[in-house]
Amino acid sequence: MPKFANLHHSILRCFHKCGTVDHLNQTTAILITSGLSHHAFFLADLLRSPTKDLGYPLLVFDRLATPYIFLWNAIIRGFSGSPQPQMALVAYSRLRNHSVVPDRHTFPVLLRSFSKLRNENPFQFYAHIVKFGMDFDSFVQNSLVSAFANCGYVECSRRLFTENAKKDAISWTALINGCLRNGRAAEALECFLGMRSSGVEVDEVTIVSVLCAAAMLRDVWFGKWVHGFYVLSGRIIWDVYVGSALVDMYSKCGYCIDAVKVFNEMPTRNLVSWGAMIAGFVQCNRCNKALEVFQEMIIQGFEPNQSLVTSALTACAQLGALDHGRWLHRYIDRNKLELNLKLGTALIDMYSKCGCVDEALFVFEKLPAKDVYSWTAMINGLAMHGDAISSLNLFSQMVRSGVQPNGVTFLGVLSACAHGGLVDEGLELFRLMRCDYHLEPKVDHYGCMVDLHGRAGRLEEAIKFIESMPMEPTPGVWGALFNGCMIHKACKLGEQIGNHLIKLQPHHSGRYILLANLYSRCRNWEAAANVRRLMKGKGVDKSPGCSWIEVNGVIHEFIAFDDSHTESIHVYVMLESVTAQLKLATYDLDSNILTFAIDGE
Repeated sequence: MPKFANLHHSILRCFHKCGTVDHLNQTTAILITSGLSHHAFFLADLLRSPTKDLGYPLLVFDRLATPYIFLWNAIIRGFSGSPQPQMALVAYSRLRNHSVVPDRHTFPVLLRSFSKLRNENPFQFYAHIVKFGMDFDSFVQNSLVSAFANCGYVECSRRLFTENAKKDAISWTALINGCLRNGRAAEALECFLGMRSSGVEVDEVTIVSVLCAAAMLRDVWFGKWVHGFYVLSGRIIWDVYVGSALVDMYSKCGYCIDAVKVFNEMPTRNLVSWGAMIAGFVQCNRCNKALEVFQEMIIQGFEPNQSLVTSALTACAQLGALDHGRWLHRYIDRNKLELNLKLGTALIDMYSKCGCVDEALFVFEKLPAKDVYSWTAMINGLAMHGDAISSLNLFSQMVRSGVQPNGVTFLGVLSACAHGGLVDEGLELFRLMRCDYHLEPKVDHYGCMVDLHGRAGRLEEAIKFIESMPMEPTPGVWGALFNGCMIHKACKLGEQIGNHLIKLQPHHSGRYILLANLYSRCRNWEAAANVRRLMKGKGVDKSPGCSWIEVNGVIHEFIAFDDSHTESIHVYVMLESVTAQLKLATYDLDSNILTFAIDGE
């Protein structure tokens, strides 16, 4: 018996190390030569092996003369957590074809696959659960609550929860998570309050879900209460998942300092907590810090996964940090990270925003599959580089490939039309969006159409478009019209729009400056001076300009009239030298070459 135990332990270690089919072949050969190829316990280990290819274990499974129910459960569990969760349903069907009766462990592992199969129907399996008398098993009931909610049947999930006689922390958390997966964060918090009222003990898993709901609602005060009442008081254990949820909650609520404080105080960290902090800095527009934390994580010996690299690439895109972005691309290739859709889309976005549209196209073409997000990233990349024709051609190619565009896709092509002067094409796309794809235009889409007319000098049409909007025009929409007035020197209309923008946003310095610039452009110097005096009288300060530049892989940040940078003395010396040389060359600054930014609010 001890020899058998030692052999079992040795073979079990082999299975746990199996990462490829070759390793699996070798371990199976040991089973056969040891005369254990039909031993149920060893076969269960084989079915639980971590290899990504479940075809081989399934082949071995098919050759069994009498597969036991726990072996069926093992293969269903393997498929439920695999990239092919639908195969778990197929495995269950084959189980029934073999006249095998499922037990109380079968349905929970089967229903777990519905977390990835949102379009499947769980009702057929509910009928089997009732048929085999397991509808009152609390383990199965909790799994049913999750499965129905994951498939969008929240009301059915609630009904099942209500019928559950034994509502424990697991069943309450399943309902809370179900509400979260369907974007019903307020209901999730109501469930949590109901859980507290019922006297059920709250655990760490529940708190993670509650903090996620607070983050979705941007309810920092509820999150702070949970932090103080449950975490700081010691009512629950402060593990990496609770800490990561706190970092995520504070970041999404805009409380970056609190997020950093929680991160620094965490007793232990894993990839989840590092990822939460990096994504948090990106969320708070502190992308430079996000890259610093990413580098610190690598120094400490952590190997970033696809999600972490995606967050770092997003930071690079916002900063225009091309060297960092290319290093991350090399890291992906060197470590053979699978270029999934999120990672590929992040690479396309990074290269596009860093001015390397050809490299973005190269990554786009390499993607084995493309969803609406990867198509949209490439369409927007071409649009922001002024290649309106290529952007529209890619849009047509996307539609022909069977991928349905979303609202962000239309924002990209409408923006391309606006910057390319393609008025008729833009009007047709706006019509297609509503009539063919049944997408209701948001305020940003109307802003693009106003910009399209304004840039083309069709200011009257732009005004009519604003008047036809079903919602109240935002300052961003009026700003798009003002930009058209600036381009075409429509001083009278521009004056009206500019004053209206100041009324809408009296503390926005950019509104005063743009109106003063319009007056200057129209040679109305007295009016320009009056606007600047008005701005000063109201105590409106101009936000200092800020820029980044990447030199030899290091990102430098510069703020106007700030000398805190270590190289600021040399920078100002160089600027003075350039200014002196320009004066010697009798350089005349023409106000007509100034460009004006449009707020995208």
